[in-house]
Amino acid sequence: MGDVEPSIARRLWWEMEPVNAVTYFAPECRQATTDIGLRGFWMGYFANRAAPLGPVAPAAVESTFFNFHPAMVRRAIPDAWGLADPATVLAARGAAASAAIERLAPDHGEVLDEVLPLLIGAVERGSAAGRPLFAANRDLLSDGRDTAALWQMVTTLREHRGDGHVAVLTESGLDGCEALALFVSTEGVPGEVMRAARGWDEPEWGAAVDRLSGRGLIGTGGEATAAGLELRARIERRTDELAIAPYEDLGEDAVGGLLGDLRRVARPIAASGEIAYPNPMGLPAPSPAA
Repeated sequence: MGDVEPSIARRLWWEMEPVNAVTYFAPECRQATTDIGLRGFWMGYFANRAAPLGPVAPAAVESTFFNFHPAMVRRAIPDAWGLADPATVLAARGAAASAAIERLAPDHGEVLDEVLPLLIGAVERGSAAGRPLFAANRDLLSDGRDTAALWQMVTTLREHRGDGHVAVLTESGLDGCEALALFVSTEGVPGEVMRAARGWDEPEWGAAVDRLSGRGLIGTGGEATAAGLELRARIERRTDELAIAPYEDLGEDAVGGLLGDLRRVARPIAASGEIAYPNPMGLPAPSPAA
């Protein structure tokens, strides 16, 4: 470990996730997928997020996105590639995300000169081993110093964290539905939000809860047991430990400055009302004090 605390990785995620999430929530981005011929929100979501991988088969999306029902993936992929090839999707998502950030965080340009070199350095230090979504997005980076570059670098680093999180979940013996059910049991997010957003029906969700109960992780009332709480804490702690690696060489002062600058971009987006709370990303609503 370096001299940057792993817990700071969580705070970085809190500030990066709203910037990345405009791609899925902002009206500019939803319209962009319609304009290039994609059909419906979820086809746009899967195509947008998978496009860096190329015209991949459903199995590749199923494995990298992890907690979506396989049937939900296969309703969108590979049909999406027959309507808009990945290059078209990538161009549309970058332009639309830039437009959304410029509208929702109009002062973001004031921090670009400070933020972009730090993010570039973090991306360059991130390991692509076992991180397919991070690696694919990293290869999209350009020499730009604009809003599109900011969005792409933030997205690349959030996928670095996400790839690591999937590795920790699978190492913990959880499948996609079980991971969601355990999250719900510890975080107070309505189960229906997570279940519906990831395509699991009630019997499948109930079976996942039963499996977790059989492992002693969820009690009869649906609440997490002490063992369940301990496992969730270990998963999040290990995810933070894996996610902090790209930032360790920056040092605490530089990371603190990065957090502050990212906050100036993220907080107007988070407070805009265009990102739903609660949400299936698990992103907490910004507090009034923040």
